[in-house]
Amino acid sequence: MMSKTDSAPFSYEGLDRVIHEKARLGLLTSLMAYPKGLAFADLKQLCGLTDGNLSRHLAVLQEAGLVEVTKGYEGNRPHTTCRLTRTGRRRFLDYLAVLERLVRDAARAAGREAPPLGRLGILPT
Repeated sequence: MMSKTDSAPFSYEGLDRVIHEKARLGLLTSLMAYPKGLAFADLKQLCGLTDGNLSRHLAVLQEAGLVEVTKGYEGNRPHTTCRLTRTGRRRFLDYLAVLERLVRDAARAAGREAPPLGRLGILPT
């Protein structure tokens, strides 16, 4: 019996809709680069988001178990730190692997081989 993947090889089931949204993709990429986490203001600047947009996207990622948001104080000032969870890191890497397959398939369909994404610095080698 053929699985859905066998019968629909270009369905890219692993393109997680929670991650695939442009702003959330940027947030996860930023947090991947800073495993100890980032302050809310730094994440806002890196991704070019407003406070409200960032809060909403973080809530979606937090609800999905991909991001941990910690609120506290630094001195007398409120301080919010965001970081990837272990699950978030794994799901993001799985998502990147599907993107890698998509790029290879598209390049093959266009008649040329795509460079390995590890060489582009996208995936760990």
